[in-house]
Amino acid sequence: MASDTLYDRLGGHEGIRAVVDEFYDRLAADEELGPFFEDADMERLRETQTDFLCEAAGGPETYDAAPVREAHLHVPFTPDHIQRAVDLLYESLEAFDVDESDADAVVDAVAAYEADLLAEQEADGE
Repeated sequence: MASDTLYDRLGGHEGIRAVVDEFYDRLAADEELGPFFEDADMERLRETQTDFLCEAAGGPETYDAAPVREAHLHVPFTPDHIQRAVDLLYESLEAFDVDESDADAVVDAVAAYEADLLAEQEADGE
């Protein structure tokens, strides 16, 4: 079992998609973050996030959407928004009984893009 990839432990594409669906349901329902998603193409977001996490977890899928920075330049995220999203991602992973170290690996894959998610605010500050 130690040879299983993170992708396998998360249940492959189907398991990762289930977590992503749970995560986006939580995001959309969240009082603080929900407004960011009111006019979004939620199905497209779910598909691209699933591909992103599948690739990050060692699966065969590839993330071929717009670069993270480019896709989020119009979204005025703050560090507090990012932390709230991380909290919701952990809750989503917990809902599927994902092992703590695997949950950390998923969050780390997303957190690696924090600077890109906050790029607009950095540009405004210059």
